This record gives sequence, structure tokens and C-alpha cells, in this order.
Amino acid sequence: MSGSPTNGTGETSFSALRGQLHEAAAAFAGGPDALEGILLGMVDDVDRAVREPLEIFPVCHHSPASALAMARRLREKQPKVVYLELCEDMAPLLDELRNCRLPVAVQAFASDVDGFPAEWAPLSVVAPITEASAEYQAIAYALDTPGVELVLVDRSSDHVFQWDSRHGERTPKEPSGPAGGAPEPEGALHGEAVGVEIGDLRPRFAELEEHLLRHGKVRHWSEWWHQYVEVPLGDSDHDAYRQVMFLVGSLFRRLAPGDGDRVRVDEERERYMWTRMREHLASSGADPQDCLYVCGAFHAASRVEEFGVAGSASYPISPRSATSWQHGLIPSSHAAIEAQFGLASGSVSIAATQWAKNLKRTRVRPYRLAGQDGARKSAVSRKAAPALPAAPAPPQGVAADRLSGFLRRPPVLDTLDEAELLGWSVEIVRAARRSGYLASTSDAIAVFETSILLAGMRDRAKPTPYDFQDAAITCIEKDSVPGRRDVRRLVEIMMGGDRIGRVGYDALPPLARDVHDRLAPLELKLQQRGVRRALLDMNSRPELGACSDVLWMLRRLMPHGTARPIMGERKLGERSIQESWDLALGTHQRALIELGYEGVSIEQVLEQRLRRDAYGPRATTAVVLAAIEDATLYLRGRRLGDELGARALEVLIAERTVDGAPEVLRRIRGLLAYYRTGEPVLPPWVESFVKAGYAHYCTLLPTAFTDEDATAGQVAAMLGFLFSMEGLALSLGCDRAQLELAVAQSRPTDPERTALLWAAQVQLGALSRAELRERCDELLANPMVVPAYPRYLSGFVHALVPVPGLADVVVEAVSNAFGRLPDPVLLPWLPTLVTTLRAGAADLAPLLIREAGRIFPARLAALDAWVPPWREVAEADASAVGRARTAGDRSRGAALLFAHPGALDAVAELLGCDGRWAEPGVGPAGSAGAALAARHPDTAIAWESLLTGA
Repeated sequence: MSGSPTNGTGETSFSALRGQLHEAAAAFAGGPDALEGILLGMVDDVDRAVREPLEIFPVCHHSPASALAMARRLREKQPKVVYLELCEDMAPLLDELRNCRLPVAVQAFASDVDGFPAEWAPLSVVAPITEASAEYQAIAYALDTPGVELVLVDRSSDHVFQWDSRHGERTPKEPSGPAGGAPEPEGALHGEAVGVEIGDLRPRFAELEEHLLRHGKVRHWSEWWHQYVEVPLGDSDHDAYRQVMFLVGSLFRRLAPGDGDRVRVDEERERYMWTRMREHLASSGADPQDCLYVCGAFHAASRVEEFGVAGSASYPISPRSATSWQHGLIPSSHAAIEAQFGLASGSVSIAATQWAKNLKRTRVRPYRLAGQDGARKSAVSRKAAPALPAAPAPPQGVAADRLSGFLRRPPVLDTLDEAELLGWSVEIVRAARRSGYLASTSDAIAVFETSILLAGMRDRAKPTPYDFQDAAITCIEKDSVPGRRDVRRLVEIMMGGDRIGRVGYDALPPLARDVHDRLAPLELKLQQRGVRRALLDMNSRPELGACSDVLWMLRRLMPHGTARPIMGERKLGERSIQESWDLALGTHQRALIELGYEGVSIEQVLEQRLRRDAYGPRATTAVVLAAIEDATLYLRGRRLGDELGARALEVLIAERTVDGAPEVLRRIRGLLAYYRTGEPVLPPWVESFVKAGYAHYCTLLPTAFTDEDATAGQVAAMLGFLFSMEGLALSLGCDRAQLELAVAQSRPTDPERTALLWAAQVQLGALSRAELRERCDELLANPMVVPAYPRYLSGFVHALVPVPGLADVVVEAVSNAFGRLPDPVLLPWLPTLVTTLRAGAADLAPLLIREAGRIFPARLAALDAWVPPWREVAEADASAVGRARTAGDRSRGAALLFAHPGALDAVAELLGCDGRWAEPGVGPAGSAGAALAARHPDTAIAWESLLTGA
């Protein structure tokens, strides 16, 4: 094997390095101690990994140096088997990468869990892949090279959640609704997924990381890695690269105290991977010399007993749970990778720039999947070229110690870096001008010189992109930001920006492809990111009606902003003939792909979600009715609606609170109106629901009037259900006496609910409107009750829900308060009145305003001579009472006529009569008779014959 660790005498090639480290430990620590054990142990780890017959290729996550070394080694070695540290259940998806534009992420998704707590759902695992990564180079080589086998050996997605106890404490996510919440940021393309750390190299010892950052004069770990590892490794050979990565992995592994669970999971993964590799070698008969194991440098320096093809221990792999996993590709981005793995902002974009720079400088031909989105035609021809022969292995006597020379080698600044820095300086000034900064050529010179100065102050041989970023901020931004972007963001954009990947049509799940096919008549490029405006005229193009149905379902299922209607609406019994939409399917491609994990069509997914909502453990009557309404709106046919209707009846009977009464009333009213206008007969579940609801709310009504947790709006909604559904309920066999008894048993003490009770009594006829007016007058006349008068008014306003005919009484009550109370009493509770009406009756305010506009004069000049109608009614009532007292007992007469004689006076005047009322006891039939019936007996005779059948 190349780079054998032994010389001709059998002595290990790292003996000299061990001696140097022993002397250094003795000099610094004053004698052998733990420091010597750590330093010599690191060399032992490197020696052990180098001597392994199965070549281990250590990598760092999204490192261009690792990708460059991987491309070189693959062309030299031409391995026949590539073992890759990636979840083994993701293997079938890798070939679909050729249909995507990187970066993308391989995802395993499970919405229904079996074997894990239900609150963990949905489970999601992602493994992002960029072009500047060693993993992609290995995948592209293995998939496009005949005779090469790619084997994924890491734990499955199911084992990720079986082993990692850190995910057991997660809180359940709130579902994303169609209308709530802001669009997710670009850094959240992976959502709540757990990231698979391939080649994670970051110190797990906080003091070590702080020490490296302080002495390296950098701000964050990504900058330290770029300066001291990434750039030097870009020019190293294969042996030096491997030994340095082994050394770094061993250092971080030995200095990782405290987090025992994470170390345990890492060792479990290493046992898992070596077990899978030995199983494959045994079953396939492959020669370890023809294989390549690609893993993170942290795992390459493993010390588990299962390490190596000759590992002694046997590791039993636990079975997977019964959870059904779905797999697919989702779009990723540089910002999403940085956010998920804790990298510095812009570090992945800088790595992509460094990758392009390394390819240009070294002229290494990278591997790229055939048909990759954005690939050049020349790349295909290069791929089709015959493979280069493997490089001959060097003789065994060649020393393999490349660490000593690499660690002592100083970095070299070449002219290409100076030219690149000059180009950066000019470009950032140009970008700053476009963003509103007052930058000039002198600023470009200042940025150039300051970058070199900062690099010198930080003991660097050449300025890094991070030095350039600091210099640009210092020289250009100064103290203000004139536009939307600051200089730091401008530098990140100039370095490549947040490159966002895209999953191609052929790699999408069936549901996503079906959505794009059904929206094809819109003739829009919906796979591209950004917002597209769609105009639908179903009058001239009836075929767009199917597109409208899809868009409304997407609005119901997808996150906010995916499909946003600008014009048009979808309500029960209403369909727009013209609609306008803002569509962003490309921006929310991840959500559309994850939707495809739940079914093969959006109708199927919508039906599943509606059933899940209706049959969930927290389902309420209002939730089930909302599901019925959505099923009626978006899914044709009555099957699902009737099934969910039976479920709504079950939930209603089981409820013991009235929390959802307002929503229940609103939705059942809408459904009743829809079925009465669009169906020949009411569905059976509606009749059963109204009948059961009438009895249910009658039973809960007395308790709700005294329950402190029940609000006035909820009690008003109960009364609204009872009064508005009363006609249908009585026709179905309900008894009105049950409602009358429930109202009679109610004894509220709260002012709002007391006003509601009075309104209910007026509706039932137990209280007249005149008596209600008298009670309101008594409230205003009582100084002890005046402070609570706004709450009575709030109750009257809520009473408009069950008794809308009381609008004039409410206007009268408010007007009397403003007219009778003096300013010292009125002004203190006026703000309370306004806030109470606004908070508790905002939807009923239009009814009050309309009633007030009908009662009050339209012109200001007529206000002085205007007499409120309730005063006229009061005067008429008073005169009627006086006449009733002089007339004696008229209990058997028409009391309503004598109480309100104005109507008969108007009719008498219209007919030309004198309009005088007869004196008591005068008339053809006496005071107790009906004079009209005695004067015209034919009508009575006709009624008698009709009723008796004579």
C-alpha cells in the first residue's frame, strides 16, 4: 500500500517524531506526565490508522481541501469499492443527485412513528451535499465508473433516533398554518431535521477552542480552520494530507471530556461502520487493497476494538423500529448548512470559492455526475474518457513520516493571491456603490492595503477572505449603512453568496410532479425560486378551474407564502370566476417534497390530514366542523363530510365545556346555509347534530351562566345556537320547554351574563321590552351600579348574537347613558366602555352602527328638534296604561290594542273614521265582548262551519 509506515528494519516511521514529542513534553512539563501521554497517543493513533490494510481516507465536512485530495486519490488508486460514512438507508437516492442542482440534502422523513414517542413526530434526518465536498467526489466517481460499488456503512436513520438521547428532550413543533407565521428564512431550508455529521471536525473541549482562536488571532472556528488547515492542505500530497487529518482527529478525540453521551454515540457509529464493512468484505470477497473507506477524521482515529478489517470484537446491530421512513432529496443552501452545523456565516461560500481556486491552480479534474444540472458538456466527455491506471505503490522502505515537515513548513504568498486580493478590492467598491455607499477608487486601495496590514498584525503570510472582510468594513462602511445590506453581507455575496440548490423534476416525489403537471396550464416556471404571478380567468378558460382547485388545496396544506391569493376567494357556495395568485413553489420546494412523503396526490394528503384532525386526541367540535367545511370546499363528494359529521356528533356529546361554542355556532350556521341552498335535503348528520346540540346546550346553559371560566361571548354563542336552530330542532322533535326551563334555572351574578339572561327572557316572552327598558333606567339611576354599567352594555352587545332584534334597545341604552349621566360620572368610565366594546364585540359593531344610523337624524340641523323614538314609545305606553286603568279590567280583551292604540288610530284616520274610542261599558256586546264580531257575524259562522265540518 502507498505510504507504508515501516522501513526496511521493521521500525515504525514515526519513531523520530515520537522522540521529538517526548523531549518537548519533558521540557514543557518538567517530566513525563499526561501531556506526554496525549502527544504520544496521537502519534499512536496516526500510526494505527496508516497501517490499516483497508485504506482510510479522513475528510472534513464540506472542506475543499478534502474534496481536492479525494479527487486526486480516486484517479490514482481507482478503488473498486468505496465505503462512505452515510446512513445506509439513503443509498437508493444518491443516483438522483444527477437530476439536481447542488447543494441539496438527502433526507429520511417519518410522519407516523412506531417505536418512538408520538411527540417526536415528524422525524427528519438530512445529509447535505455540496460540490466542494469529498463525499460528492466519492459518490460521483462510484456512480459513473463501471465496476465500482458504493456502499453506505453508517447507522440507519432509524438508529439516529434510537441512539441519540439528546433528541429525546425535544418539544413538539407547532404546525405551520396557511395564514399564520412569517415565511421561513433561507437558513431554515432543513427545517427541524437532524443533521448527519459527516467529517465533523471541531474541538469538543471549549478551553482548547478558545485557546486556538485567541492565539490564532481569529474570531471563530471556521476562520481558524481555513487559515491553519484548509489552505496548507490544499498543496499537500496524499500521505501528508492523511497524516495531518489523522493527527487533528486524534487531537480532538483525546481532548473531548465531559460529553459522555456524544462520545458513546460516536463509538457506536464506529463499531457499526466497521461491522458493516467486514460483512461486505466477507460476502463480496473484495480485496481490502482495492477498497477505500471515506469517513470523518474524528472517526478515522478510532480506538474501538472493532477497528480494522482484522478487528477482534463482534458487534450486534439492533433491529430497526417499526417506523415507516420515506426518503427523498430536498433543496439545501450554504446558509442552511452553516446554521445546522454551527459554522460561521459565509464560511461555506468561502469554501466554494476556495474549491474553484484550488481546481484552477492545481488543474485537478473533479468528478461530476453525468447529467448534473449546470454541468458543462466537456465534463461529460472527460468522464467518458478511459480511467487512468492506478499509481504504482512505492517500495516498502520509503519513510512515511510527513508530519514533521508539514508542521514546520511556513505558508508561501504567491502573486496570484495578490492579484486576487486586488480584484476583490475593486469588486467590493463597485458593489458598495450600487448599495448607496460613497466609495471611490481610493477606498479600493485602502481596502487592499488594510487587508495586508491586518494579515501582518495577525501573523499571517497572506490575507484571508476574513481579513479582507474586516478591512472592507473598516474602510467603506464607517459609521452608517445607507442601504439594505451592510458591507459584511456584500462581501459574502461577492464570495459566492448563499447558493441555493434545487431538486430536479425527475427527482421529485410523485405528488410534487403531479402538482407541477396539473399547474402546467398556467405556463409559469414554478420550479424556479421567487414569486410568480398567476392570473386565472375561468370564464374564458374553463380548464383553469382545475388549477384553481389545486392552488386552494396548496394554500391549505403548504406554509404561508407558497400560494397566496391576491384576488378571489373560496367559500361555501361561492366560487370565483377570476383569480390572481402569488406562487412561490420553488422557494418552498422542501415543504412540497415533504408533502409528497404523505401520499401520492394532494387530495389524498388533504383527506388524511382532515381525518387526523378530526380523530385526534385533542379534537373538539369546532375542529371537526372546520374539517367538514374544508372537505366540502376542497374535496368533491359527500362521503368524507358525512363521515366527519358523525364524528362531530360524537365529540359534541362528549364535551363538558362551552369553550368552542362561538366557533361551533359560526361553522354550523355556514354549513346549514350551504346545504339549504345547494342540497335538496339536509344531510342526516346535520339534523342529528342540531337535535343533539339543542339538548346539549340546554343542559349546559345554567352552569355556563355561573361558570367563572366561561366568557360572555361563549354564553351568547350557546344562546345563539339555541335560538337560531330552534325552528329546525322543534321540527325534529325537541321540546321548547327544555329551553324555557334552562333559562328559568339560570342565576348569573356577573353583569355581562345578567344582561344576556334578560335578552334571553325577552326572546322567550318572559320579559317585555318595556320592562327591559325600565331595568336599564334603574341601573342608570343607581349610583352604586353606574361603574358597572359598561359591563351591562357589553352583555347587551353580545346578546345581539342570539337576539339581533335588540339592536335598538342597545342603542337606546348607550344613548341614555350619554344623555343622562353628568360629565364627572360619564368621563371616568368612557374609556372602559370603548375598550370593552372593541375587545368583546368588534364583529357586532357594524350592526350597532347601522341601527344608530337608522334611528338618529341624518343632518345636524335636525338634531335639536329630534325626539328619540324610545321617548315616544314611553309616552304612548304611559297613556295606554292610563286608559287601561279607567277602562277597568280588560283581561279578556285585546290587551295589545289598548297598550298600543296608535296603529288603530292611523287605520281609522285612513278609513275616514273620527278615531274616538268608546267609553268603558259602551258597545253592542258590552265591555267584555268583541264589537266587530257581533257587528259582522258571517266570519265567525264561516270559521265555525270550517272547524266543525258542518
